Amino acid sequence: MAELLHRLGTFAARRAWIVIAAWAVILGLVVGGFLVGFKGLSSSFDIPGTASGEVVAQLEEELPDFSGASGTVVFSTDDGSPLSDDQRSEISSLVTSARDLPDVADVIDPFEASQQLADRSRQVEDGRAQLDAARAQAESGQEQIAAARQDLEAGQAQLDAARAQLQEAPEAQRSAGLAALDQQQAQLDAGAAELDSQEQQVRDGLVQLDASEAELERGAELLSYADGIRVVSEDGSTAVVNVSFTEPRLELAQTSKDAVIEHFEGAPIEGVQVGISTDISQGIPEILGVGEVIGVAIAAIVLVVVLGSALAAAFPIVTALVGVAIGAMATLSFSGVIQMASVTPFLGVMLGLAVGIDYALFIVYRHRRQLLQGADVIESIGLANGTAGTAVVFAGTTVIVALLALNITGIPFLGLMGTAGAISVAVAVLIAVSLIPAFLGLAGRRVLSGRARVRAADAAVAAESPRSRVRPMSGIRAVVTVVVTIVALLVIAIPALSMRLGLPDGGSEAEDSTGYRAYTVTEEAFGQGVNGPLLVTAALPDGLDDDGVQDAQLAVARVLAAQDDVVAVAPVAVSDDARLAAFQVIPTEGPSSASTERLVQDLRALPPVDGDIALGVAGQAAINIDISEGLADILPLYLTVVVGLSFLIMVMVFRSLLVPLVATGGFVLSLFATYGAVTAIFQWGWFAPLLGIHQTGPILSFLPVILVGILFGLAMDYQLFLATGMREAYVHGSPARLAVAQGFRAGRTVVIAAAIIMVAVFGGFVTSEAVIIKSFGLGLAVGILLDAFIVRMLLMPAVMHLLGRSAWWLPRWLDRVLPDVDVEGAALERRHPSHH
Repeated sequence: MAELLHRLGTFAARRAWIVIAAWAVILGLVVGGFLVGFKGLSSSFDIPGTASGEVVAQLEEELPDFSGASGTVVFSTDDGSPLSDDQRSEISSLVTSARDLPDVADVIDPFEASQQLADRSRQVEDGRAQLDAARAQAESGQEQIAAARQDLEAGQAQLDAARAQLQEAPEAQRSAGLAALDQQQAQLDAGAAELDSQEQQVRDGLVQLDASEAELERGAELLSYADGIRVVSEDGSTAVVNVSFTEPRLELAQTSKDAVIEHFEGAPIEGVQVGISTDISQGIPEILGVGEVIGVAIAAIVLVVVLGSALAAAFPIVTALVGVAIGAMATLSFSGVIQMASVTPFLGVMLGLAVGIDYALFIVYRHRRQLLQGADVIESIGLANGTAGTAVVFAGTTVIVALLALNITGIPFLGLMGTAGAISVAVAVLIAVSLIPAFLGLAGRRVLSGRARVRAADAAVAAESPRSRVRPMSGIRAVVTVVVTIVALLVIAIPALSMRLGLPDGGSEAEDSTGYRAYTVTEEAFGQGVNGPLLVTAALPDGLDDDGVQDAQLAVARVLAAQDDVVAVAPVAVSDDARLAAFQVIPTEGPSSASTERLVQDLRALPPVDGDIALGVAGQAAINIDISEGLADILPLYLTVVVGLSFLIMVMVFRSLLVPLVATGGFVLSLFATYGAVTAIFQWGWFAPLLGIHQTGPILSFLPVILVGILFGLAMDYQLFLATGMREAYVHGSPARLAVAQGFRAGRTVVIAAAIIMVAVFGGFVTSEAVIIKSFGLGLAVGILLDAFIVRMLLMPAVMHLLGRSAWWLPRWLDRVLPDVDVEGAALERRHPSHH
């Protein structure tokens, strides 16, 4: 490897224009590919095989109208006064015309919906009044029948008395009297029969009234559970327009969302503000902004300080920008073939920029040091490429392995992000070992300023004095350093114990964004839970009639309404075959709150209602929870694979078992400390206003996994550059503890510079308005800060000092099996001595 890179470096230095032209052609091809292949990005995330995914699939089949994406447009008056009739009619006309937009299934007029709800409530009241009147009439009829029956009974008694008197009368008189009495009896019997018939009618009427009342009360009970669902606020100042799409969330084109935004924001209504929920308005975050430019400017200043010349400092910046352009555009060229999340290219940009500058710095720094020692330009470039370049290749490999391993998570958007990042890092490595030598070849000795040569001569004289000789640290200092650094990292890690994972909601959007306005106005006017409604499905038994369906709906609604943290439940649809019912459930708090997360889990844990109605839960909040849980479950496996593979690479590079072990242990400490710091800032709100975070909440669900991959790779970069110097000194005959001090002295400047550059570049992304990018930038900047300056600069040298010679122990059989990669380039230096 070292020999190959030496040859490549020498060729690039001698044939600089050929190499530069080759990279220019590659850049041109990639730009062409991008212009042809770029088809837009998605702002949604998904994990296949989740509980909510299964519910959505069921909805697509049974209730297609409810399986598409949906969002809200919120209208509110500037001064908080009720919406005027003119404003209402303008909103209604916007709603009507919006139904013709591409991929829009339906748009609900809030005033019509509100009126329908009021009408239904009034119908219930009217129905109750009618039933009460009918019942009163029936009861009055019963009283009249009872009075008539009493009259009949009195008549019957008189008739019976008359019949008894006639028994005493003579025969002729008795016969005539009985005939008259029989006639009266017939009349009484007919009256009694009529009364019986009337009484039966009243009884039937009452039974019917009871049935109607039961049906009315069932409807009223269902309606009462939906009391908390409103689309026009109580004070009349805010109205919510619900927009549903024909396409599912992940397949909805960005152009369709943009058309809705343009439609509602393009026709302003006087005195009314418009907010559009993040389901529709969350677009593609800006990849490069002011913060990133400042980060690169800081990196440039550090490079000038370390390399002592503006020309030398320009090379890493230029090559990193070329690498980022190639990596990002190459990835985006495939967006027409593969669906990409909006954060996919940004990870590549962030990484490509940081490692591109760092890798170039390592090679330029080595070359410059050799020139100051009097080396020939071309030979020095070849040697720097063979030594520092080999370390760059291995360092890049650990990052690439860590990123490609994201594919084992089984989560498509995460695997794609890792692949895009790995491509950017691979491009950065290739550019560092080919384009940098070409630039250095063209620059010749101009990479050294006159002042740098004078300083180098002074340093050489100073190095001869006894006072400047490197000495190993004391054992006590090593022990104290180890204890203090470990305790400090563990303390910083404490908040990680309470880390919650989730996806950002509208409340974490930029304060001037339309998504944030929609979220906050909705929360103030209707309550937090309206921003994160759940969609609950109920699988109904076969063969139910209309009454049976209503009974089943009521049974489900009762169970749902009885749950803690539920504000309202509304039945929204039943499939044509009456086998699937859908309900909207409004939780107490927002979609990313702990109580909503608990509610989703409680609903999923419920036994089937009435023994045979199974429930399913979907909706944005449930989908977010599923994604977060899926990622949390995969983290241990991912950590094991990444650390395991990289451990093997390091055993091969360092020819030691304990050095990789120390490196990995240190990384685990710095990783958990990073988790702790991120939790304290984003979840607990420490320093939040300072960093432009206006709402605390759960940690971005895929941040911990991504941090493992990237930070491990970058931590091993610094480990490689410090520990190879120590090993080089040890191999060249220095005692083990002295070798630690010598290697540290040789590598510290470049590692400090590289870490500051990384922190500056990643820190630049903290200024992004997109909370996803902000949390990435902060997590990576904090992680590098902790790992480079606490673990690699303090803990690792102290532990290596305490281990002494045993640090480099390797079983003989393993020594024979492992290939000799010679990262330090010792064999190369023997073959190509740089001094002339």
